[in-house]
Amino acid sequence: MSERKTAIVTGASRGIGRAAAVRLAKMGMDIVFTYNSGVEAAEETKALCMAEGAKVLAVQADVSKSESCERLVEQAVECGGRVDVLVNNAGITRDGLIIRMTDEQFDAVIDTNLKGAFYMMRAVSKQMMRQRGGRIINISSVVGVMGNEGQVNYAASKAGVIGMTKSLARELASRKVTVNAIAPGMIETDMTSVMSDQAKEAMRAAIPAGEMGKPEDIAGTIAFLAGEDGRYITGQVICVDGGMTI
Repeated sequence: MSERKTAIVTGASRGIGRAAAVRLAKMGMDIVFTYNSGVEAAEETKALCMAEGAKVLAVQADVSKSESCERLVEQAVECGGRVDVLVNNAGITRDGLIIRMTDEQFDAVIDTNLKGAFYMMRAVSKQMMRQRGGRIINISSVVGVMGNEGQVNYAASKAGVIGMTKSLARELASRKVTVNAIAPGMIETDMTSVMSDQAKEAMRAAIPAGEMGKPEDIAGTIAFLAGEDGRYITGQVICVDGGMTI
């Protein structure tokens, strides 16, 4: 069995997921990560992790499918003999006011953001319980804490992730498995890069720190929870948001 730790990061072809994968690779972990359709971006993530000395497996997977999540964990165990860290990061948005939101828009967000996180946690929990150790880190959102107009589906999914985090933390604590959530605020990603300057200014005005965060800010918190310093923290929601939820 390899002495190196193995981490699974879902949705790691860009943004927070990529930053998390690279940061965990820098900590000496081998990386198994998923991507949806961006093959070129996934190859870039893979190269960045390999440059840190990690063995890397990139898997095109749909986390909204239970069987895909089960297979992903199996592949990670085949590669490294165990799974030490799971970062549930894969997520989508389908925004719209509720009076215009379709069933399909609501279901798509719940299927990926909430059910996908559930499927991954269920699959990895079996392995971590056998190991008697592991770290599960769920990426929620400040929208799941405080809500946001036009995002009832997204808010429901991310609030649900917080509920699952707290519940599973109670279930797995005796097996030395910690389960925590991070609630990012406004982070500079591909999604925010296409916003108008006016929209960005309005967004910054709502942040006490006066600026948007970077994916590396979230990755640093992930690294803390995944490392030895985070061993006694479980069932918590850490808002990394420049003060938005104060």
